Amino acid sequence: LLDKKIKAKIAHFCNVEENAVITAKDVEWIYEVPLVFHQEGLDDRVVEKLHIWTGAPNLRKWEKIVQILNNPKESVQIAVVGKYMGLKDSYKSLMEALIHGGIANEARVELDLIDAETIEQEGAKERLSRAQGILVPGGFGERGSQGKIEATRYARENKIPFLGICLGMQMAVVEFARNVCGLAGANSSEFDEKTPHPVIHLMEEQKGVEAKGGTMRLGAYPCILLENSLALKLYGRKKISERHRHRYEFNNKYRELFARRGMVLSGLSPDGNLVEIIELKDHPWFVGCQFHPEFKSRPFDCHPLFKGFIKAALQNRVALREVPSIKVARR
Repeated sequence: LLDKKIKAKIAHFCNVEENAVITAKDVEWIYEVPLVFHQEGLDDRVVEKLHIWTGAPNLRKWEKIVQILNNPKESVQIAVVGKYMGLKDSYKSLMEALIHGGIANEARVELDLIDAETIEQEGAKERLSRAQGILVPGGFGERGSQGKIEATRYARENKIPFLGICLGMQMAVVEFARNVCGLAGANSSEFDEKTPHPVIHLMEEQKGVEAKGGTMRLGAYPCILLENSLALKLYGRKKISERHRHRYEFNNKYRELFARRGMVLSGLSPDGNLVEIIELKDHPWFVGCQFHPEFKSRPFDCHPLFKGFIKAALQNRVALREVPSIKVARR
């Protein structure tokens, strides 16, 4: 923080009162910012300047969050297998939602950001053996898709908690089709229009549409959860609303086969036509969702899927042999 002499000098040359000079201190966590500005008296100055009456500020929730982040009871390593790892801000909402999951479980989440193409080159075991949870986020295009599929298979076969979001769910469906249902050549028609088994295909209302950006299934849509499902247990209510951004969906022609082989279609659109959430019966925690739950997560109100995912990863951590954590830049 700036000392009194420097503040006085700045105030003098800027023609403002000394208490109007506020230090914008660098902090490790963005959630410390309200506390630092309160310490500097910014809130008092704003209220005073705008002639607003208000009670004394209550920052206990912010203080609790920072306390958990700086002094977590546990830590857990999550592998995020994506396509745009060179641009971390591409997944900004996702990374914050994972931190929210850590806060909800009083744990620090260490992120291992893995380019899906490196898994194609080096193999899933080489890159994912230290992960206590694996997440495959959304995206578009075929590049890196095989790496995402291999990451999904590694999570499924090794009983590692898995969360697939949007394209991540679709890759989980493709992996299950190929390696559990025995559908050789199964794929998404986004990547292979001639695949013999288009387990993920273009939504009916999207056929013939050329301008992708403005015509996708966008915005919030309701979803009905299956009784006795993990999704219902996590959300605690049967009807939910989630935000979407996609053109492709689960192909309903394969519903019966997938159900027989152990996949649970636990979230459907109200008319029952669109598959929104999938789970696996014989896995401790395996969830794929067609929507983007990260958009609704908040530091004080973590999204149920991220809270449950981190909790499952922490439980998995206990069962795994302790290995050194990979140090990554958190902010």
